[in-house]
Amino acid sequence: MTPPTPTENNTTAAPSEAILNGNAHPGNASLPGDLRQRVRQALASKIGNHDGDPGGSASLDWDLVNSGKIADMTMIRIYADLTGLPVLDEEDVRDVSYYPDVTYDFLSAENCLPIVWNAEKAVIAISSPYDAGRLAHVWKGLYDADAEFVLARRSFIERFITSLYDNPDQLGNGLAADGDSEQALRDLAKEAPIVRLVNDIFSRAQEMGASDIHVEPTEHDVVIRFRIDGMLQTILRPPKNQYAAIASRIKLLAGMNIAERRLPQDGRIDLPSGANPIDVRVSTVPCMHGESIVLRLLQKDSAIFDLDKVGLLPDSKEKLARLFNMPHGIILIVGPTGSGKTTTLYCIMNILNAEYRKIITIEDPVEYQLEGLTQIHVRAQIGLTFASGLRAIVRQDPDVILVGEIRDRETAEIAIHAALTGHLVLSTLHTNDAAGAISRMMEMGVESFLISSSLLGVASQRLVRRICPVCHGSGRTADDPNKRCRNCLGSGYRGRVAIFELMEINDDLRLAINAHKDSSELTQIAKKHGMRTLKEDGDLKVKEGLTTESEVTRVCKLDISALE
Repeated sequence: MTPPTPTENNTTAAPSEAILNGNAHPGNASLPGDLRQRVRQALASKIGNHDGDPGGSASLDWDLVNSGKIADMTMIRIYADLTGLPVLDEEDVRDVSYYPDVTYDFLSAENCLPIVWNAEKAVIAISSPYDAGRLAHVWKGLYDADAEFVLARRSFIERFITSLYDNPDQLGNGLAADGDSEQALRDLAKEAPIVRLVNDIFSRAQEMGASDIHVEPTEHDVVIRFRIDGMLQTILRPPKNQYAAIASRIKLLAGMNIAERRLPQDGRIDLPSGANPIDVRVSTVPCMHGESIVLRLLQKDSAIFDLDKVGLLPDSKEKLARLFNMPHGIILIVGPTGSGKTTTLYCIMNILNAEYRKIITIEDPVEYQLEGLTQIHVRAQIGLTFASGLRAIVRQDPDVILVGEIRDRETAEIAIHAALTGHLVLSTLHTNDAAGAISRMMEMGVESFLISSSLLGVASQRLVRRICPVCHGSGRTADDPNKRCRNCLGSGYRGRVAIFELMEINDDLRLAINAHKDSSELTQIAKKHGMRTLKEDGDLKVKEGLTTESEVTRVCKLDISALE
């Protein structure tokens, strides 16, 4: 039986050059006879003693992956180290050909996928090496083709098998109707392929450093996008018949009503991730073709709140430290949504967090949980607002108060009175620059003398993308200019750093505030006293090689546009 070549099919293959160049492992190559024992030993060194079976078989190993005890990619690398099998560069595989002579049941049972298949050989992706020899023999008998193998994650293989060979029965006929029962949706969400697909989405998001996952149903498919370094990238496009199962699975994990598709919902998922678990905030809203689902990934590890890693230049860090070490007053962190305000606040909280200080926060929602802080979640539906919560907090004998956001006059005035009565208050505002925070509070109706007497300083910040340390901004690998950098996915950037505009309130600024000067005049006064604007701070980080001029210009232009 001669299978069709990739060029004869509707779907074209785009495998990595490594596969095409024959770097896969021959199927008849000898694998270590004690492979199972060696895998067990490797797992023990990675995860230590754990409850349950120690691994050493395909099912046991992937039970460890599914339980969150070890990352799936870590498992693949263990296999690679012990067998010499190469690891498939999944990012280079955009499409895989459909072969009509191969059945869904066979690929699913063997958990394998032909990546390249021509007259010379078949290169097959496998998730486990234990049965490589047997599979090579079977492939030769069925298709009269020599098999070579590469390692890939189980979820990667299953995703392509499902999308190419699309077995509707496997997914419970996927599309949910308004009349579907809650139990039917729960059963749909517990289908093994869907469980692994959703786990794969979470795993890939963590590996790629995504801050948000967007699940967006369209008329014909489902678009899954990750926000990486502030920019959305399309990662997957599963078929439409998987949407109901994916949505139900996410809602089930988040403790949401999986049968409700007409109203917005919010939920939360505690996602195991080794030593650093992740808190996932889930939001759904109804849209034309189902529900738009957005998941925000938040690290629970307090080690990420390091002020040295935020991007403050030494003189700015010194000024900010001088402010938050004051015994009382208000410090504001301002900027648009997603500019890193909360992270900066928690960096300060992490420094101030000590046994002799009582720190209370009121947030909507509580994004990060830090030991030693009393954290309150706003619940407006029962009357627990920022204002009412802040009144109660003041009676709790705090030293430091964090207010998630000042949204109205009432909250602003209570915060100011708390500052004037001996408390250090930290909060955020949505304004474009530091001086704009003062104008915004005046617009709320707060008296100028209250602002001038309580405000210590305002820090405005934005996030710009860092130059990738591997490719140095080229987006390509050093050994092959035609191959994109795996670390930054070809963008030339990896990670982000903040640029700051830090305004310390001095006597001249207090006089200007009392005289109701506008934000432009306040900015000029602050610049005379040494304040750097966002653009100037960004230019210094360009000189340090942290980011690019175009990236700073992009971010600052967004601010200009917002003002026009």
